[in-house]
Amino acid sequence: MAEQRDVDVVVIGLGPGGEYAANKLAAAGLRVVGVEKHLVGGECPFYGCIPSKLWIRGSDLVGEARRADALAGPTTVTPEWRRVEHRIRDEATNDWSDDGHVAGLVEAGVEVVRGHARLEGPGRVVVEGPGAGVYTAARGVVLNTGTDPAELPIDGLAETPAWTNREVFKIQELPASVAVIGGGPIGCELAQALRRFGTEVTLLEVADRLMTVEEPETSALMARVFRGEGIDVRTGVTIDRVDHADDRFTLTVDGEQLEADRLLVAAGRRANLADVGLETVGLDPSARTIATDERMRAAERLWAVGDITGHGAFTHVSMYQAAVAVRDLLGEDGPWADYRAVSRVTFTDPEVGSVGMTEQQAREAGLSVRTATSDLPRSSRGWLHGAGNDGLIKLVADADRGILVGATSAGPSGGEVLSMLATAVHAEVPLDTLRTMHFAYPTFHRAVEVALKAL
Repeated sequence: MAEQRDVDVVVIGLGPGGEYAANKLAAAGLRVVGVEKHLVGGECPFYGCIPSKLWIRGSDLVGEARRADALAGPTTVTPEWRRVEHRIRDEATNDWSDDGHVAGLVEAGVEVVRGHARLEGPGRVVVEGPGAGVYTAARGVVLNTGTDPAELPIDGLAETPAWTNREVFKIQELPASVAVIGGGPIGCELAQALRRFGTEVTLLEVADRLMTVEEPETSALMARVFRGEGIDVRTGVTIDRVDHADDRFTLTVDGEQLEADRLLVAAGRRANLADVGLETVGLDPSARTIATDERMRAAERLWAVGDITGHGAFTHVSMYQAAVAVRDLLGEDGPWADYRAVSRVTFTDPEVGSVGMTEQQAREAGLSVRTATSDLPRSSRGWLHGAGNDGLIKLVADADRGILVGATSAGPSGGEVLSMLATAVHAEVPLDTLRTMHFAYPTFHRAVEVALKAL
């Protein structure tokens, strides 16, 4: 018979948000059990943010070296994948070992349990696997089950050895050619990184543009940059079938057959909600996401954080939500969850940073919308920067309130320039105040001043 235990809190899923919540709750003196069936730490440190940015750092250096000829003189660079592979395997993931993450939780007082956890009513969790047991949580359960790569309904795909983000970071040699399905952040980042290390890349997107969550101007910019680097960008396509034979992939796309050595599927994620017992607490197990209130409460004695809440599949959002849930579990005052100024960055070159609403979202919300755009190459810093200065600033304002409700910063260090815009959206800084700021000369963020004048 499975061991039955009384604890204060059970955290199901120890990705960034769950790991943060378990650590803080245990440090506050609560009896905390954290359950994880995969790697403690989640997708970000092993198959997402960290390894991808190590790779992108290398590819950005390659891209910059290739621009040197126009500005400084002839330069050659020979990319070597083994250097990136070493950093990912040895420096970042410790050969995909989560010992460091586990040790940090244990030191904080968390009992880490391995296995698959299911809810069995409010505050009750059943674990199957190595850490089998039944846990009754006096305060409640924090659910942070995350997402898996989406399974695409393409004929033949499931029978092939296609890569997802979980396989691509473990490769020891780069292929000569890759087809990438998905023109979102992951697909775009890795398509450019692969191309700069010498792989021929075909980027396939079923929507009519890349990065569909971003502004149309950003999509057009990135398609132009990618094509300039030799990436075969195809948008608005229909992928009819995928076959694999003789160690080659054949994709039937709009009736044409495309071949590649490898296939990377980077087209969305699906929430892990189907087998966690949501029905036992009155929630729909077939739902795509879990609705929560401002305190991250999803049901009786249940808090949900991270990708499963539908507020963005970002590590920073997951940890932000976890901090809110922790405050509520500990009986503290807010602040509670506020998503008006959620920021995100796609680490392509140029970087694409965005915050708040797009123009379309603002119009759909019924706001009195004004927009303005400034072109980075025409700015003072952009002109000085020269090669690699592609980018733009776009501002989305609510004219009635005289504030920004959204913004895009695409360009060199676009994610860093975004910080001032994120502050403006979050704090609802009046446009009249922003216009009176000092914008240091010559900087990339000075392009924000140009856009403000055009509003």
